[in-house]
Amino acid sequence: MTTAPPQHDGLPAVSLAAVPGRRRLTLDLAAEIERRGFSGIYCPSMGDGLALCEAIALCTERIRFGTSIVNIYTRHVTEFAHTASFIHEVSRGRFRFGVGVGHAPAHARLGVTVGKPLSDIRSFVDELKAVPGAGELPPIVLATLRDRMIATAAEIGDGMVFANGARSHMAHSLAATGGRAADPDFFVGNMIPTVISDDRDLAAARNRKTLSRYVLLPNYRNYWKAAGYVEEMEAVEQAVEQGEMDRIPGLLSDRWLADCTLFGAAAEVREGVERWFDAGIGTPILVPSSAAGNQIKAFEELFAAFAQAPGSRSG
Repeated sequence: MTTAPPQHDGLPAVSLAAVPGRRRLTLDLAAEIERRGFSGIYCPSMGDGLALCEAIALCTERIRFGTSIVNIYTRHVTEFAHTASFIHEVSRGRFRFGVGVGHAPAHARLGVTVGKPLSDIRSFVDELKAVPGAGELPPIVLATLRDRMIATAAEIGDGMVFANGARSHMAHSLAATGGRAADPDFFVGNMIPTVISDDRDLAAARNRKTLSRYVLLPNYRNYWKAAGYVEEMEAVEQAVEQGEMDRIPGLLSDRWLADCTLFGAAAEVREGVERWFDAGIGTPILVPSSAAGNQIKAFEELFAAFAQAPGSRSG
């Protein structure tokens, strides 16, 4: 297997999803992301991120990319193994296979019965590696939040990826890898909701709306409590118990929002990315939203913000 070319460390990676009616445009976006020198493209489960990765393998040449993540309960492990190996091979080693156990609402929607997250992910990785005739597998990256899953990723995986992690808590989280996070071949990523706007309050409101659905998930609330946001999470739990869902965005403090997301003017967001690098996240993955439009507008704002940043190849 040919080793993937090194990526520039100056720019973050980005999250990219394909929605019906814009799938061809999404592939054009992938090519433009590569042209501009971003360090990676990572595809969430919405809209079939694995299918998008297969297309990205064929419409790009240099950029690293991966799933972040696919839910392990959505397909048989044999199908996952063959598809992941195919993408790994045709991309010449640029693909990372990000997998995770998801959350209870997704399990209910899928109608699947799940076991314990740690034992399920361990069994999945073991079975994936044992599928006969699949070919060489890509690096396997585990979705992580709390310490036990982080330690499991360090033990059985080739990397870990957070979503909406708290920057102030990253030193603690990286310590849970037992030193594995210091290995340059061990992937450490974090999906970071990002809104670029000169209207900082409007940008913050957009991120609050995005994260309001995540605070409804107990696993996230427990993570953020461990990260020091007990007051905010207990207030959310009280609002949910009382059926006052419209109060939730207002319960998410400025301190919490600034610790878990990026928002504001272009310079502020670029500085925020540097702080994520400094916190030990080797691959910050910006998840762009716009305070003034859809995904296309969000990428226009993102490209403009990083057009003059080190590592950019735009213009």
